[in-house]
Amino acid sequence: MDLLVSPALTIPAAELEWRFSRSSGPGGQHVNTTDSRVALTWNLAESAALSEDQRARLMHRLKNRLIAGALVVTASEQRSQLRNREIALAKLAEMVADGLAPGPATRRRTKPTRGSTFRRLDAKKQRSATKQQRRKPMRD
Repeated sequence: MDLLVSPALTIPAAELEWRFSRSSGPGGQHVNTTDSRVALTWNLAESAALSEDQRARLMHRLKNRLIAGALVVTASEQRSQLRNREIALAKLAEMVADGLAPGPATRRRTKPTRGSTFRRLDAKKQRSATKQQRRKPMRD
């Protein structure tokens, strides 16, 4: 089943690699007999689903998560392998969607308003007056 990340991007199921292993966590003795932990690997360096621009953006933004150009997502929260598969797919889709999202708009510098400048200087004058009143009187 293909993974729909966004209306513009669908990852083919052939590019996803699944690995299963024994999981720690909930399940009691059931954990010792079933391979419910899921590791989902997607090699985005060689993916045909991405354009070169998308690939460069993902490689840059997810560089700390990549292992030899591949993105690995694990899930072992549930007792069921099927449920862990669904969680891993959701995690991968969210990670890729966040990586492809446009960055925040650049901040335009603005000048302080006259009112804010006046308030700042007025506060400085009041603070200065308070400190001056704390001084000992000078003798002539």
